[in-house]
Amino acid sequence: MNGIAQVAALISGIVYIAVSPLEMFFYDRPIVRRWLHVDTTNLDDVRMWAFVVGFRNLLGGVAAIVGLLILHNGDEAVGRAVVLTACGYMLLASLAMGIADLLGYWRPRGGSVLGTVGSSALPLIAIVAAVV
Repeated sequence: MNGIAQVAALISGIVYIAVSPLEMFFYDRPIVRRWLHVDTTNLDDVRMWAFVVGFRNLLGGVAAIVGLLILHNGDEAVGRAVVLTACGYMLLASLAMGIADLLGYWRPRGGSVLGTVGSSALPLIAIVAAVV
């Protein structure tokens, strides 16, 4: 796995890990919702969903970093597989966010564009760089 793929996977993993506490524990704060580009009418209705999304993002980020550790300290083929699986998960999850917006599930509509692009670019770069 080349350096570009590894750096993109590492930064992506760090970003996913860094954002997860905002979703899991600080979603009730207006500044966090503004930063996440989410307008929530009733916090109690979405608190569980925000926690689950944050936890899944945490798992994806940790998996990418664990894969990189395995790549450098263990079995290269296994590490590569874990990194690519984690990046594939992060890419598909971010694209699902964009699809949810297109279906009208995001408030305000169109609010997911920045997050979708931001959370899908690095995993996509990692995957493309790893396979070419």
